[in-house]
Formats: sequence, C-alpha cells, structure tokens
Amino acid sequence: MNERKARRPKRRSSNGFVDILNGFLTLLVLGLLIAGGVLLYGASQFYGDGPLKEETTFRVESGSGLASTAQRLEEQGVISNRFIFQAGGRALERQANIKAGDFRIPAGASMAEILKEITEGNPIRYAVTIPEGWTSWDAIQRLNGDSNLVGEVTSLPAEGSILPGSYDYMPGDTRQSVLDKMQTAMTTELAAIWASRQDDLPLESPEQMLVLASIVEKETGVASERPQVAAVFVNRLRESMRLQSDPTIIYGITKGQSNLGRGLRRSEIEAQTPYNTYQIDGLPPTPIANPGVEALKAVAHPDSHDYLYFVAKGATPAEGHVFAETYAEHQQNVARYREIARAAAEQAEADAEAARQALEAEEAAGAPATP
Repeated sequence: MNERKARRPKRRSSNGFVDILNGFLTLLVLGLLIAGGVLLYGASQFYGDGPLKEETTFRVESGSGLASTAQRLEEQGVISNRFIFQAGGRALERQANIKAGDFRIPAGASMAEILKEITEGNPIRYAVTIPEGWTSWDAIQRLNGDSNLVGEVTSLPAEGSILPGSYDYMPGDTRQSVLDKMQTAMTTELAAIWASRQDDLPLESPEQMLVLASIVEKETGVASERPQVAAVFVNRLRESMRLQSDPTIIYGITKGQSNLGRGLRRSEIEAQTPYNTYQIDGLPPTPIANPGVEALKAVAHPDSHDYLYFVAKGATPAEGHVFAETYAEHQQNVARYREIARAAAEQAEADAEAARQALEAEEAAGAPATP
C-alpha cells in the first residue's frame, strides 16, 4: 500500500503594502472614534449645566486673557475644566474679546453661557454719583462712605472744583482717583463753557462764572428756571446791585458742612461776612456749592430779560419762582408768597393734629376695658 505524502497548505503570498494600509485605516478609524468621543464629551461639558450652585459675581481683571480667566473660573468652582473652556473659547474665536469687570454668573451656568457673558455682556456698573448743588464736603462724605473704594480722602477739595455727575470705577480703585476724575471733569467743562460764553457778561474770569453758577444752582431746583435766575443776577451785577442771595449767607454760616435747618435770622442777614451778599458788593469769595453743567451754561448764556427780583411761587421748591422787574411788583409777589406759606403751614399743622387725634382714637379703641 503506497502512502501518500501529506500536502502542506500553501501559504498565501504576503502583500506588505496592503497590510500596512489596513493597519493605518484601522488606526484612523479608531482615532476618529476616539476624537469623536472626545469632541462629544467636550461639547457636552461646554454646553451642559455647570457646577455653580448659586449665583456669584466673577471678576475679570484688566488685561486677563482666556487661559488665566479659565484658570480662575476653575479655581473658584464656576466651571469644571479650564482646558475645555479654553478650547471652546478658541473654537468660537472669543479669546481676544475678554472684557474686564465684575460679571454676575447664574447658578448652573454652562461654560458657553459664561464665555458669552464675559465677552458680550455688560459688567456690573460701580459708580459714585454727586448730585448738582452738593458741596465738596457732601461729595467727600459720599466718596469716603463707598466701601468698594480704598484710601481715605482726608483733605477737603476746593468748593466748586467737583463736577456733579456719575463716575464709574472698579472695586479696589482709590477714592482719590475718583476725586481726580471729578475735578478734571470740572476743569474741562469750565474751560469749554467759558470759551463759548456771551461776550457782554459782567464776569472777568471762569472762576467768577463758577461762583455765580453755584449761586444759581442753590437758588432753584427747577432746571428750566436756571437761565432766568442767572439773568436776574447778571442784570443785578450790571446795575451794581447787591445779589441778596440767601444761600450765600447760609454757606457763610455752615461752610457747606451741614444743613441750617431753619430760616435765616435778621441778625444773620445784617451780619458783615464775606459770604453775605446782602452786605457785600459783587460775588462772594468762593463758590458755595458744586454747580452742574446746566447751571454753568445758564450763566454763560442767561436769558434776555429785565427782571431784577424773584421769589418762590408756592410752598414747595418744585413750584419754581415768580419774577419781577420792579421792587414794588416784587413786594406784591413776596406778600403773596407769605400768604401761601402761611396757609401751607396752617394746613400742615391741622394735618398733624388730625393724625395725632386719629392715633389716640386708635390706641383707645385697642386698649383693654377697665375692670
């Protein structure tokens, strides 16, 4: 019996190029799958709810970039991963749009929402507001009382050197830096308004315009009246008449550091002081407050009329004033005002008495019966 030789299976000829190509494609597919998974995970983290449990304020320091901002967000627990935040910022091309300031970040805010807030949103506004007609002492009390600022202002700035308005700042700024802005603004506005003034004003310098504007500011709280009131004082200066302004006397008493809280006494009206414009000719030596832009413009461009007098029209400052050309007409207006003021005082007293009686009746009704 003949034995057949066992046949060995023939090996297929190997094609190295195909093997390499297959390996490369396998790796490519795996890489794409991994990359896709990474991208999907990153997107879910970037657009998904964030870790913040309650609303917070996040500060972006001036000059901060995307990387430093992302690091601080992660350190403060506002986001979960700074690298995903940075990648999202670069993918959306927002890395150059980071704003400085404080931003309110709501609870659960996603990285995408936070990125939009600090690149497109408005930072929280911090500002000091100085109303028109405040004295420099008033302004410094407000500045020193703002807890977001640092460094005390210990010396009182010159009266009239502050321009009323709102001044933005960043928490941590010095109070002196904000005061510097206020004084620079006044210097700038005063020079510009003086340069555009009427040619025939009886004023020799921007400082005199500032003094008169401060008087106008204190004399009326009605904005539309400022040019009228300014014209009265300009007319008086032209006629060499004394200004006879009560607020100047009050400033001479309080130096702008308190409210008088009462009417002027006859002895105060007759007192010889540098600020008593019933007793001195011309203007007082300094402003008596910090006037606003509109008061300065009113003095630079007063109304054209012949009024020399004015007195309050009603019982409240909001009612404005009534004007007169002659002293006789003014006396009639003063008598009318005094009657209005007397009636208002009587009504206020009657209202107070009625309120007192109503309170007593209410307390009596609620009292326990006497055994």
